[in-house]
Amino acid sequence: MKPTNSLERVLAVLEVFSEERLEWMPEELMQELGYSRPTLYRYLKTLKDAGFLMSTRNSGVTLGPKIVEMDYLARRSDVLVLHGLPYLKELTGAYSCTAMLLRWYGNKILCVASESSTKNPVSSYPRGRPMPLGRGAIARSIMAFLPRPRLLPLIERNLDDLRSVGLGDSTQDVLKSLKKVRKAGFSVAYGEVTPGAVGIAAPILDDRRYPIASICVTIAGNLVTGAEIDEISARVGRVALQIAAEQTSTRRNIGE
Repeated sequence: MKPTNSLERVLAVLEVFSEERLEWMPEELMQELGYSRPTLYRYLKTLKDAGFLMSTRNSGVTLGPKIVEMDYLARRSDVLVLHGLPYLKELTGAYSCTAMLLRWYGNKILCVASESSTKNPVSSYPRGRPMPLGRGAIARSIMAFLPRPRLLPLIERNLDDLRSVGLGDSTQDVLKSLKKVRKAGFSVAYGEVTPGAVGIAAPILDDRRYPIASICVTIAGNLVTGAEIDEISARVGRVALQIAAEQTSTRRNIGE
């Protein structure tokens, strides 16, 4: 969506940074965003002064230290992380795995906390790296609980990936597959995101049963049997319910 006011235009400068493009030259930003030179340089000065951007040696710009500071504060204040960390430690204490908490916002899924009890963690997505919506147990655990008007555009946008992992050839086929995930309360995926890894995820729902996050265990496929996957799936589902209940209780207490 094209920015419509000054605040959105400033934020759009930050949105262009990605894993593929960590640094931008001002001329490239003008071309990408369609801003005039005076407007762009005004926005860049504002963002640099606030620490969100910093200059590079070759006159480009990249993300600045304020981002790191805010990440630290987010770790200290995110109720999901505060409630969820003990459960991640519990899961990694029981299995040789990586356990993650992931937040869902906009059209992105991001890891916000993780623990691992294996020397070589089988996960390709550390804290802050966006995950694909068309692959993996995490995405399905969230998508399965979205209301239909919110879900359909996501399916259509990611249909090629969803088809490639066997969820169906059409939107209706994918809806049927996601209905099974919703009924089970968790999702299991085999090597869809990280080769050789089994992902087991369950949604964390708010009091309206809307998915706000997910908890996932990833474990090397050669370490688990089918029966053990069933056991982990049930445990992950229970943990998701416990975290959701704690978050709901906290919000109610704050409201009071």
